[in-house]
This record gives sequence, structure tokens and C-alpha cells, in this order.
Amino acid sequence: MLILDGREVSKKILEDLKQEIKEYERKGFRKPSLAVILVGEDPASKIYVKRKRETSEKVGIHSICVNLPESISEEELISEIKNLNDDDNIDGILVQLPLPSHINTGKIIETINPSKDVDGFHPENVGRLATGIGKGVIPCTPLGIWLMLKHYNIDIFGKDIVIVGASNIVGKPMSLVFLKDEKATITVCHKNTKDLKSHTQKADILVVAVGKPKLITDDMVKEGSVVIDVGINRLENGKIVGDVDFENVKNKAFAITPVPGGVGPMTVVSLLVNTVHLYRLRHGFPPHPFAQI
Repeated sequence: MLILDGREVSKKILEDLKQEIKEYERKGFRKPSLAVILVGEDPASKIYVKRKRETSEKVGIHSICVNLPESISEEELISEIKNLNDDDNIDGILVQLPLPSHINTGKIIETINPSKDVDGFHPENVGRLATGIGKGVIPCTPLGIWLMLKHYNIDIFGKDIVIVGASNIVGKPMSLVFLKDEKATITVCHKNTKDLKSHTQKADILVVAVGKPKLITDDMVKEGSVVIDVGINRLENGKIVGDVDFENVKNKAFAITPVPGGVGPMTVVSLLVNTVHLYRLRHGFPPHPFAQI
């Protein structure tokens, strides 16, 4: 059984990015830059933003945080985003989700310039991922999973892949990543799927992203499969667990991600990959190899 260690893989990618950015500076270019917009005082969001900014600074990406009150109007937030869109020194813009209920999240995502959309959520970038046309941005969690599988030389060609969860952040874009060039057969399951077990048992590669602790048990998993657990759930005792019953499933899997320490670090590092990718495109350089599938 192989543990897919996101911490170790992300360290290697971060070091590569650090050296790449040093080379840009040596040639007289400015550092890549990332702007993060945080609306309100949600504790979890503040922790995520802090982690993203600290990791950015470690590799040499200039990071700024725009802190806005929860009471900000939708129009005022849109104005803030447009100012960053117009700033030639900003390569990537991230609006930390979730947003307050009085703000239309879809409208905010559409306001971000697609060429600065480090999350890859803008409809133009989603469309580029779906069609393979142009140089788009892949959402961070699917990209992180892809980079992890590449690192461990896990081939998807001809495989049956089952994704549990159909969100715009993970499930849907993950299916598009795997479907590229018709390399694999994809099944996407969701809350209305009948007999989930009958689908997961057939998966050569199983990706689970629903936010339900230990949803996937060992009897739902194929012997020798690869299991990717995207879930992060905090139990009453404070312990963090995934959507997969790790201790039992690991005995059947060929490879499995732990929680924490699996997909999470890869999501953060992919944000930085996308920032450098957009920086490269802004300067007329080729797309970043890590940002391609």
C-alpha cells in the first residue's frame, strides 16, 4: 500500500517554483504577484488565507491581502476586483469563498479577469478546460490531484475513474481533467446517485469530495485501487478526517491519500503554480508545464 504524500510532493514543487522565480529576478523581471480578497471575519477563511500568503512568500511570490468588512456591498466588492483587474502588477486574483449571503458569488467570479483567475472558476477558464481551446487555468484541487498522480507515475489510460461529488470546485472540473484526450472512462456520482456502492466498487481510481466523514468504507472499494480523499471534516473531538474510512480502506487500496497531508497541500501549491502560470502568460512566456494536463 502506497501513501500518496501531498506534503512531500508539494515541497518539491515549491522548491522548483522558488528557483524559477529567482531566475526571473536574476533576469530583471519583477516577482509574480497574488492578490487575495477576504470578506468578513470567518475564522476558517482567515486561516486559509494566512496559509496561502505564507506559502506564497516562501517561494518568492509577492502577496497582498485586501481585507473587507462583511457588510460590504456587492457593488463595492466588484469595484475592488476591477481595480485589481486594471493593476498591471497583479498577476492573480483570488476571492476567498464562501462570501456573505447578500453577495452573488457567481457574479463575483465572473468579474475577475479570466487572465488573473488563479482559482480557475471563471466560465471562460472552465470552458477552455472543457474544450481544450486556448491557455486556461485549471482549478487548484483537480490540478493538485493531477500533479500528485503524475509524481507517483499513476497512469489513468484506460482506467475506470469514479468521482463522488459533483461540485464546481472539485467534481466537475476533475472529470474534465481526467476526460482530456479520452484517456479514461469517467463516472460522476452525487447526492441523487442510486446505489453508490455499485459504482465505487468498479473504480480503478476513486476520488471522493463530498464532506461526509468516512462515507467510503472498505466494502465500497475495489481491491488494488487508487483512492483520493478530498474531504476535510472536523469531528467533535477535534480530529480531522476525510470522506474515506482510511484505516480500513488502506488495506485494500494500492495507493491512498491521507487526511490531513494528502490533497490539501497539493491544492495550496497548485494555487501558486497557477499564479506563476498567469505571470508567465502575462510576460509572453510559454504556459507553465505544471499547469498543463
